Amino acid sequence: MLTVDFTRFPLAAGDRVLDLGCGAGRHAFECYRRGAHVVALDQNAEEIREVAKWFAAMKEAGEAPAGATATAMEGDALALPFPDDSFDVVIISEVMEHIPDDKGVLAEMVRVLKPGGRIAVTVPRYGPEKVCWALSDAYHEVEGGHIRIYKADELLGRMREAGLKPYGTHHAHGLHSPYWWLKCAFGVDNDKALPVRAYHKLLVWDIMKKPLATRVAERALDPLIGKSFVAYATKPHLPKAAAQAEAAK
Repeated sequence: MLTVDFTRFPLAAGDRVLDLGCGAGRHAFECYRRGAHVVALDQNAEEIREVAKWFAAMKEAGEAPAGATATAMEGDALALPFPDDSFDVVIISEVMEHIPDDKGVLAEMVRVLKPGGRIAVTVPRYGPEKVCWALSDAYHEVEGGHIRIYKADELLGRMREAGLKPYGTHHAHGLHSPYWWLKCAFGVDNDKALPVRAYHKLLVWDIMKKPLATRVAERALDPLIGKSFVAYATKPHLPKAAAQAEAAK
């Protein structure tokens, strides 16, 4: 299940991609399939081990084009172990709402992104997320949980302050908001509640089969109750004079 829409966020074979806070690796795997040189980075060592295993399995199965590469590594989003201007593309999906110093993370992403490079940021959408917080304290008051809810203008403003130029937004996963509302209402750790189990089966069916009915329903629901807000931006090239001054330092 991808949150980033690659029709709005073009990726070319050979692009160097950083999937920051990659989690289980869903976006990293898609970039690898598209022929990119992918680095999947996360602070969770267990998840990184699993991502590395999947990269190896994909290579063995021939799921990635010749020339594509994939690396999974532990790392700190606030101190990325890469030189300036290392990547053509940076993706950070459902991560920034967890990090106290989100401005610091944005600064690091901009640092390692090449001028002219592209970045995709996804966070929980304000409205659906507010419902979750209202229904359940346990949903967000956990170690490593969500510490803020972004309004769209707030996130775009922080991206601009970091030196990025946003060029597009959309909402995603309209079918998933009701599932999380049910989880919050019945208990975030209570997977046995009948409404939660029934809705989960629907989501699994949708992900596996992609039937027309649910695809149409989600497209209709995304603008209304899409669970995620997605923003795309570029890192502008420095004006020639500024670039020369920077190079002379």
